[in-house]
Amino acid sequence: MEYMQEASRTVGKVKCCDCDILIEPNPTNMCPECLRKRVDITESIPKQVIIYCCKGCNRYLKPPDQWLPCELESRELLSFCLKKLTGLKQVNLVDATFVWTEPHSKRIKVKIVVQKEAFGVILQQELIVEYTVNSHMCNDCHRSEAKNFWKAVIQLRQRVQHKKTFFYLEQLILKHNMHMNCLNIKTNNSGLDFYFGKKDDARKMIDFFMTVVPCRYSTAQQLISHDTHSNIFDYKYTYSVEIVPICKNDVVCLPVSVAKALGSIGQICICHRVTNAIYLIDPCTLQVADVPSPVYWRYPFHAIGSVKQFTEYTVMDTNYIPDSERITFKGQGALSQKHVLSDAWVVRSSELGLTENLIHSRTHLGHILKPGDLVLGLDLSTSNVNDESFNKLKKENLPDVILVKKVYEDRDSRRRKRKWKLKHLEIEDEIETSSIERDFDDFLEDLEEDVTYRQNVNIYKDHKKLAVDADESNENFPTITLQDMLDDLTLEEDATGEEGGPMLE
Repeated sequence: MEYMQEASRTVGKVKCCDCDILIEPNPTNMCPECLRKRVDITESIPKQVIIYCCKGCNRYLKPPDQWLPCELESRELLSFCLKKLTGLKQVNLVDATFVWTEPHSKRIKVKIVVQKEAFGVILQQELIVEYTVNSHMCNDCHRSEAKNFWKAVIQLRQRVQHKKTFFYLEQLILKHNMHMNCLNIKTNNSGLDFYFGKKDDARKMIDFFMTVVPCRYSTAQQLISHDTHSNIFDYKYTYSVEIVPICKNDVVCLPVSVAKALGSIGQICICHRVTNAIYLIDPCTLQVADVPSPVYWRYPFHAIGSVKQFTEYTVMDTNYIPDSERITFKGQGALSQKHVLSDAWVVRSSELGLTENLIHSRTHLGHILKPGDLVLGLDLSTSNVNDESFNKLKKENLPDVILVKKVYEDRDSRRRKRKWKLKHLEIEDEIETSSIERDFDDFLEDLEEDVTYRQNVNIYKDHKKLAVDADESNENFPTITLQDMLDDLTLEEDATGEEGGPMLE
């Protein structure tokens, strides 16, 4: 009975002291709308803030001496701006976004939405905070503007006819952000020069090179100044890093001692991958071996043929060699499980229809070759090889041609259908030539054809090509799926047609 009486009771209402509408009683006897007009929950948040940006590197100062790289209207810049608001901890942040301003206006505007409980009522309010960007040069840019600003330089060199290794190394540097402390990068005929303001930063880069590619280095130092009173010496350090002159798809001839040490592998091998070691495969037996960097520099060998010496052939017939019919090879090393041993009969594409003499070759590409395909190979019968180990081989035991790489489609067609892209380093005095463009296209094709090779590379979607060729099929050659691509940071347009900043999640 008492419960029913309590349930039947009604809460009395009072009039708002400002607008006279009926409301439930509260300490102020005001409705929420009138309370919002009289109570400012953003009074503890500053409406104008000064931030400092280096005009040389476009980094923002985080006191006392940390400089953060942030792009305009990026998540990093939004987080940096919100941390500059001292009174933001007293309210609950609901949303934050950029308000568009002219890029050269030195003004950044952020619209924030906050909530706070006042007199038993939860109030929500939005405001615009204006950040004034003042120019302030960082210490690194101060040193770069001064004479003799760098303290250490890394001279990265590889003496080969193409630059595919440098393209691969560039992607590794970008993925691991190893270029953040680099003051400048200059190009050279046979490599790149990396300049650093600290010796420790250069040592860190060298340790990275030694981890990802087979190389060696030497050190030299030059005395710049000497303070006789305090016994302080100022040096400039130079590190010369040499990468092994072996690249992916190169044909090499191993010395006899090295071939025996690698499990009695054949002396004529193909380099199918280069990471922190050189990975070789014998095309006649499918035996594989890896050569670490110390072993190579102790017993060096060179390529007898690279992609620029290869000849294009047309496959006329192939014959798969089953395991039961293979001869017993004298090698004791492991065999590749990704390749298939086959006999192939080919003819030069330039002589197709003009001759009936077929060239026989035993190849490791039996899993992808079929009659009518195009393949690149090294013609050993007509090539002039200046290699001591190769000249000691008996010519009657050598094959006429070594098939290395299948050709899927013409290069222009593959370039048009490619829906992904890569990022690049900012290199000073970089010159684009037709030879470098061909080397870069070869590198992109290697990424498409080898899944293992592209595992350490960040591949981004090309939204322009995805929008144009969304329904186009790419079944004639290996492609990279959308699942393997990353979304690059893009600024989407809002309903007004202006570029809007990212929202807080």
